[in-house]
Amino acid sequence: MVNCTGNFSFTLTGFVCTLPEGLVVFFAALNIFLSMTASLGNALILIALHKVASVHPTTKLLFRCLAVTDLCAGLITQPLYAAILLNIVTKMKRNILYCVEVIEGVSSFILCHVSILVSAAISMDRLLALLLGLRCRQVVSLRRVCVLLTFFWLTGISIVLMKRFWNGNQFAVPVAFSLGALSVFISIFSYTMIFFKLRQQRAQVQLQGLHQGQPNGERNPLNIARYKKTVSSIAHVQLALVVCYVPYIISSVFLITITGWSGMSAGIVWISVVTLLYLNSSLNPILYCWKIKEVRQAVKDTVRKFCCS
Repeated sequence: MVNCTGNFSFTLTGFVCTLPEGLVVFFAALNIFLSMTASLGNALILIALHKVASVHPTTKLLFRCLAVTDLCAGLITQPLYAAILLNIVTKMKRNILYCVEVIEGVSSFILCHVSILVSAAISMDRLLALLLGLRCRQVVSLRRVCVLLTFFWLTGISIVLMKRFWNGNQFAVPVAFSLGALSVFISIFSYTMIFFKLRQQRAQVQLQGLHQGQPNGERNPLNIARYKKTVSSIAHVQLALVVCYVPYIISSVFLITITGWSGMSAGIVWISVVTLLYLNSSLNPILYCWKIKEVRQAVKDTVRKFCCS
């Protein structure tokens, strides 16, 4: 979704200077367009989630938080990124450019951090819903989810403040990468457990159905179908996040480890992977509408109401 490290803006400015002006303007225009689609799309998703009643409140709150991070990326971070690219034409004053880079870096780091953690929390929420059943509503309460989301935002803000203003790179960078790795592990673990648990329940239900003379063994198909659709929608969102983030992470590693990586080819790769990163904020609303029927209908109703007014 956003610039994960928030610390490479100065290299972005250096890369831009190595590229043809027309190419840089093209990427700036593309990011401006994507910022508009991300802002509009996630605003519609937030309105739609308010109207949807079929999604459990705690799960809905997690989806809302993820949509808020994407909305902020579209409204704040991505336009600033486009402004940095357009500096090749606008020739901003050095102090103004520095402020733009700092704000873009800080906001992108926080939003990326929160997005990854919330994505892992959603997968864990679905695992607990499967394991605990009705008890999940008592264990995973709205109050506890609010506390968890507050913790996500505070840790992101604390790490980036330490990294930026207290020269805490030796502490901040390992903590940030550790939290990211932990989130990935939680997501993989959750989906693995969900897969095996569903297989186990399906085998048990089929066995009971055979004993009771029910060939299909489906005693509650609607609930299972709804649960699978929710898990599928979350999996697609996380898959899109991985596809958009991995090229950026790999390029960041090359930037850190290969000191001679520079020139036009490096600039094209860097601007492309950052743009792909921001594309995630525009993809998520599309995935919500595609995979969640109730959200898709609520978005259609909202757009129809707005057009008719």
